[in-house]
Amino acid sequence: MSTFDNPFDPKRRLNRSGCSCGSHATQDDHDRAAQLQCAAVESEDKRYEGVVASAVMRKLFPQDAARRAFLKSVGASTALAAISQFFPLKTATDVFAQGGPVEKKNLKVGFIPITCATPIIMAEPMGFYKRHGLDVEVIKTAGWAVIRDKTINKEYDAAHMLSPMPLAITLGAGSKPIPYTMPAVENINGQAITLSVKHKDKRDPKSWKGFKFAVPFDFSMHNYLLRYYLAEHGLDPDQDVQIRAVPPPEMVANLRADNIDGFLGPDPMNQRAVYDGVGFIHILSKDIWEGHPCCAFAASQEFVKTMPNSYAALLKAIIDATAFATKAENRKQIAEAIAPPNYINQPVTVLEQILTGTFADGLGKVQKVPNRIDFDPFPWESFAIWIMTQMKRWGQIKGDIDYAAIARQVYLATDTTRLMKEVGLKPPTSTTKTFAVMGKTFDPSKPEEYLKGFKIRRTA
Repeated sequence: MSTFDNPFDPKRRLNRSGCSCGSHATQDDHDRAAQLQCAAVESEDKRYEGVVASAVMRKLFPQDAARRAFLKSVGASTALAAISQFFPLKTATDVFAQGGPVEKKNLKVGFIPITCATPIIMAEPMGFYKRHGLDVEVIKTAGWAVIRDKTINKEYDAAHMLSPMPLAITLGAGSKPIPYTMPAVENINGQAITLSVKHKDKRDPKSWKGFKFAVPFDFSMHNYLLRYYLAEHGLDPDQDVQIRAVPPPEMVANLRADNIDGFLGPDPMNQRAVYDGVGFIHILSKDIWEGHPCCAFAASQEFVKTMPNSYAALLKAIIDATAFATKAENRKQIAEAIAPPNYINQPVTVLEQILTGTFADGLGKVQKVPNRIDFDPFPWESFAIWIMTQMKRWGQIKGDIDYAAIARQVYLATDTTRLMKEVGLKPPTSTTKTFAVMGKTFDPSKPEEYLKGFKIRRTA
């Protein structure tokens, strides 16, 4: 279920992974004909009410079966009344929607020119920041290390980051430890493994020994998903192949120059490789893990605390932009808005193929995958826990880790915890759910057990 769907509708799925009945790995397996569309929002007030209600329902019922059973047994009206007794949704919505005067109007937000940053980018040309009293300069940035450093050095007030980066910064992996927050996921899905056209006859990963792959950054979902995919096919990512970090804008050029055999990268790089005739899409990342997080909106804990109203206005603008981006009928308009050189700098047709999910795969077929990339800002804490298991699996972090505590600190569940405290309530302890990656179920309450189940890993 999208954050923007009605959380009191028992017919809606709560989780993006799994199916509505809870018996299948994906909803496609359960009912391939059913393509759930996001509900229209009549007004901003209704949208914020829905976001708050969705966050609360996800906290109370992280599993579909429990929420659906509850709603079916008591009905939506009774459920709303019961929940409102201990969590005044209207009050919380007012706190979130109204806010106060922004402490800083002129803000700088860094981004990498990829479709994962769509809500952050489009919010400038389409006026979402101005609607919330902000004058935001979105700044195209060369690479993820630069994004990290400029944000840490306060040259940027906030940034588009890879979803593992706020965790890595907080843990001090790859940089000095600084408390960071990730209040919103920018996109889910939206990546692919793309191979050079010369490898069209090598679709079996077992034939990839000696391949050179690119990923955008060491602390990225791309790196972890590629490693996971390779290891599940019996390849040791550190012994049988080479994996190097390459900035996304340079991936296609490196593929064309035969410097790499393929990459697991964000779009538009995958589609641009097809467009230029140098690569083909081997597998979409959604087919590795349906509904996985990719990029995020992130800010330092210091910015959140010292400029809470500016932070809230930024978050609301991005929520509004994300709600707009979830609607299929808006995707072509968005493609035109983010295509210019100062944003993503790609042909509109390339971006349309990605955002609409109707695309050439480089193998002579036109695929139709509406959720090739999707937008849902809810930062499940179980996403953070899974990411940390992979950081530990590949030796990026070591020792004992309080997975749940770090997840709660960094992945702010649509800021529900703050909202609940502001109205005098004690928030629930966690926001987690189980999900499957390549058919293997992840239970966020047992991260070490999950980690020990992998034969190929760097940890002892």
